[in-house]
Amino acid sequence: MLEVVELTKRFKQFHAVKGVNMFLEKGEIVGLLGPNGAGKSTTISMISSLVQPTTGDVRLNNKSIIKNPEQIRKVLGVVPQEIALYLDLTAQENLEFFGRIYRLSGAELKNKINEVLNQIGLTDRRKDLVKTFSGGMKRRLNIGVALLHDPELIIMDEPTVGIDPQSRNYILETVKQLNKDRDMTVLYTSHYMEEVEFLCDRIYIMDEGSIIASGTKDEIKNILSSENTILIKTERMNDKFISALKNEAVITRVTVQNEAITIIVPKEVNVFRTIIKHAEDTNTVLMSVDVKTPTLEDVFLHLTGRALRD
Repeated sequence: MLEVVELTKRFKQFHAVKGVNMFLEKGEIVGLLGPNGAGKSTTISMISSLVQPTTGDVRLNNKSIIKNPEQIRKVLGVVPQEIALYLDLTAQENLEFFGRIYRLSGAELKNKINEVLNQIGLTDRRKDLVKTFSGGMKRRLNIGVALLHDPELIIMDEPTVGIDPQSRNYILETVKQLNKDRDMTVLYTSHYMEEVEFLCDRIYIMDEGSIIASGTKDEIKNILSSENTILIKTERMNDKFISALKNEAVITRVTVQNEAITIIVPKEVNVFRTIIKHAEDTNTVLMSVDVKTPTLEDVFLHLTGRALRD
C-alpha cells in the first residue's frame, strides 16, 4: 500500500534522514522505533506530505505522492505527538471544525461525529470543553479527529505519552479494533516497547537517520539468537566494577539502566566466573545474576547502545 524509497532529508548541514526504505502492506500495523533524534518525526512528516524530501520518493499504491500530495491526504489520518485541539471548544465543536476541513457537512458530518465519539468513548462528554478533559481524554479526542474521514492509513506518533494506564489501554485496544474491523493500516511510533509488542505485525528500528533493523518481532529478537543477555543486580552501583566489565573482551555490550547492569555475551562464553572475579576485585556485592530471554528492548539496546526512551 505504501512504499518509502531511498528517502533523505537535509536541513542545511544536518542529515536528518539517510536513505530510508520501508513499506506497509494493506491492513498491517507497523512499528517505527527509535530514540529521540533518530529521524522518526521527519520521516513521518515526509510520508504525510508536510515536508518535502531532499531526495527519494513516497509511493501510495505505486503512485508517487511527492508531486501530487493530495492523493495521500484523502486517505491519511494523522495523530500527532502534541495535542492538536482547541481547548476552548467542546469535543463536538472540535470534531465539527476538523470535519469541515475534511470537507464533511450536513448529515454525513453529524453521523461521523456520533460514530467517532462512540469509538473513543466520549459520547457523554461531547458538550464539555476540552480544557476540562484529562490528558487521556484529550489523546482519545485527538485520535477521533484523525478518524473522521474514514482514513485507509493512519499514522500515530506516540499517542499515549503522558497519560494514565487506563486511557493508555483504551487507546491500544481502540487501535487493535480499528485494524480488525476496518482493515485499517497503521504506522505506529512509541517510546513504550510493550506497546509495540502488543500491537505491531512488523517493526523498523531507526537510529541516526537510518533504518538499522527490520522484520517481525521474532525476526528482530533472533538478532540476539547467538548471544545471551545477562542481568546483574548489585547492592550498590560501583563504577570500577562496571568499567571492568566494559574492558572485558568477551563481553559484547554493557548497559546500565534502572539500577541494573545488562551485559551481552556470545552463547558459547561462560562469563559467570568473570563476573564473580570482577565483583571480588572491586568489592562489589552481587545480589543476582540472571540469564534473560531476549526482548525487543534488549535488541534495541544492542543495536543502538541506548534505551528506547533515551
